[in-house]
Parts: sequence; structure tokens; C-alpha cells
Amino acid sequence: MAMLTTSDLLRRVPIFAGLTPAQMSQLSGNVAKQRYKRGELIVEQGKKSGALFIILSGRARVVMTDRRAKEVILNTLGPGDCIGEMSLIDGHSHSASVKTDIQTDVLVLSHAEFVRCVAENQSIAFWIMKGLVQRLRKSGEMVSSLALMDVYGRVAKVLVDAAQPQGEGDLVICAKMTRQDIAKMVGASREMVSRVMRDFEEQGFIQTNEAGCFVLKERRLAMRQLP
Repeated sequence: MAMLTTSDLLRRVPIFAGLTPAQMSQLSGNVAKQRYKRGELIVEQGKKSGALFIILSGRARVVMTDRRAKEVILNTLGPGDCIGEMSLIDGHSHSASVKTDIQTDVLVLSHAEFVRCVAENQSIAFWIMKGLVQRLRKSGEMVSSLALMDVYGRVAKVLVDAAQPQGEGDLVICAKMTRQDIAKMVGASREMVSRVMRDFEEQGFIQTNEAGCFVLKERRLAMRQLP
């Protein structure tokens, strides 16, 4: 298999889809590809990285930690998602850390090149704004669920959001998701989440197939999200 060039990689990233060949050629000389092992930090809460990171492959989680080292998982990121754009725009340190779940490849764009690209290309500015709006909406949904839903509703929402459609009315989660991970997403203890998951299984909302994936009964479980 032929080795992909930097330009080939850039063409696969939605944020750069509107670049002309000349712009793509210029950008390819100003980005670097970097690989992170499972469990490594791409950016760290409270620090500045001075770069934009764009995930090419793999998966990472956005984690916020308090002074007592208590963690909350804010989001999960995958191919095409950007990391660090907020810090580049306002000049402040990162508000959360981003840690890889599996081996993850990223493209790294310097602050100077990021500013130039945004200033010269409206499509990149649009993608950045779209990503920030999506993040704001997700934050609003998280605040709403914490304020209006009980633990059962919050766990149901996390499961439905993480699942992919399969068959008629079913959703499937094959990516590893531990009880502790879910607890960090919903603001509850691991023990409480285990109790909720056990109740969902007993009521037939959740099943485990032969491949070890969670199968969710979409319509029935979705009802648990209602406040």
C-alpha cells in the first residue's frame, strides 16, 4: 500500500475540504503528523499547547478534573474532530484535558498557521464555528440532563448517545464503555451506575450479544431520558 502524503491526509479532513490546490499545497508544508499511544494526553487542562490538533484516526475523551482529582468526562472525540481551537482563539489555557482511549493519529497545526488559514479561508472559519456551536449545544444538553433528569435518565441518555443504529429500533454499543466511564459522564458513583445498568438489563432495556456488545432497545430506553 502506498504511503499517504500530507496532502492526502489533509483531503480526508472535513475542515480543509474547501481549500484550493494551492492552499492545500501551502498548508501541507506547515502541518505535522503525530501519533499518541493509548492513555496519552494530547492537551492538558490548565496549560497551553499553542496548536490545533485534528484527529485523523482513533478516539479520545475530553476530561475535566477538579482539585481533588475527581474527573468528569465531557465528550468523546473521533476522526475529523478538532482539539485546542478555543485556546487558540481566546489565548487562555485549556479548560479540559484530552486523553486518548486508543492509539490516535493527529495532524498538528501551529498557532500562526491556524490564524492565517482562518483569515484567508471562509470554509475553515465556518467549520471552526460549527464545531464550537456543536460543543456549546452538547454542554447545554449536559447541564440540562444534570438539572432535570434522575440518574436513570442520565445513564439512558449516555447509552443512547454512544450507540449506533442496528436493525429495527435497536441501538448497539461495541466500543468499550465501563461503569466507571459512565459514572464520570453522569455525575454519579460507579456503584449507582452499576445498579442502574442491572435494572435496565432486568427490565430488558439492555442486552449483551455474542460479540460482547450492548444492544439497546431504543424506544423503551429512550423513554427513560424524559425528566
